[in-house]
Amino acid sequence: MTDQKQDPNLATIVHTSQGNYPVIVGRDVIDDLGLELQKTGQQGRAFIVADEVMFSNPVRRTQEALERGGYETHVLAMEIGESSKNIATLEVVYSWLADRRAERGDVVVAMGGGVIGDLVGFVAATWLRGVSVVQVPTSLTAMVDSSIGGKTGVNLPQGKNLLGAFHQPKLVVQDIVHLETLPPREMAAGWAEAVKHGLILDADLLDTFERLAPQMVALEGDSPVEAIRRSVAIKGDIVSADEFETGDRRVLLNYGHTIGHAIEAVSGYGQYLHGEAVAIGMMAAAGIASRLGMIDAELVERQLRLLESYNLPTKAENLDSAAIIDATKSDKKSRGGTIRWVLLEGPGQATTRRDVPEDVVIEALQDVLD
Repeated sequence: MTDQKQDPNLATIVHTSQGNYPVIVGRDVIDDLGLELQKTGQQGRAFIVADEVMFSNPVRRTQEALERGGYETHVLAMEIGESSKNIATLEVVYSWLADRRAERGDVVVAMGGGVIGDLVGFVAATWLRGVSVVQVPTSLTAMVDSSIGGKTGVNLPQGKNLLGAFHQPKLVVQDIVHLETLPPREMAAGWAEAVKHGLILDADLLDTFERLAPQMVALEGDSPVEAIRRSVAIKGDIVSADEFETGDRRVLLNYGHTIGHAIEAVSGYGQYLHGEAVAIGMMAAAGIASRLGMIDAELVERQLRLLESYNLPTKAENLDSAAIIDATKSDKKSRGGTIRWVLLEGPGQATTRRDVPEDVVIEALQDVLD
């Protein structure tokens, strides 16, 4: 992890083949956005694509911060959710950029949750064969997960994020103040991704999430900020070590995601938020690991209690197990129809397995379906 003495809000510097970039995490750090962007050497105009729910005060604050850094700004506010993360929405953004003659030296700023980050990141990757992007995630899910690592994409009817590109940001700025207006359900969904980092890679962080659940949920004091910084640093370290998910490390971040993505697809991307689906997927994955003798029942129960303490669902309702199994087979991490499962070996320890029998998956899935 990066030496943070220079800037206490610097969570990590991510090292990639497309360049290195800082991830800033703290309260009221959005006011320094323009100055932080200046440090990257970025020039040109700033095209902000913002989730409409953030309008207008947070967006105005972002604009003013960029203008203080010397950037001319333009804003497109959109109402966008997982069901509209598609090619039609891409065309709206492309047309807006075309009408304003956005050039290769300009920068696109994605301000909102993970959907905005994914879609606007893909726009930046493809507009004029690639322009700079800055991620300003305003949901906890986007902060601890999707805003870091350069994964961008949109959904097709056949599956999630099937159209995408690796396009690393120039800068990521995460202002904890943005979380204070999030609905409780959105916050809970974000904690799923943060807790996941503890489960797969950091037993100490896992202990912190268990011990301080009430403070975390209430965003009280410094502990939530420090936990988010630590979670962000874990994600940054993994991305730096395995940028294109070709090794064994970055794939660990997909714990709970194979079943989670399938639940999202089968339920039409509306019934469950991403983090909720991942929480259910983590319970299914724990059930698989338990049946394979990799972990004991105590760790399964510990994970269950932890997820419940962050107000996350651990079972899915009114879904067909056969449809979910079918949807897992179009998972991007499958090879020749064989799924690469991310499974726990212990607290803060995870590995991958390709030899999971389908009947074990079916049994574990039945446990998480009501």
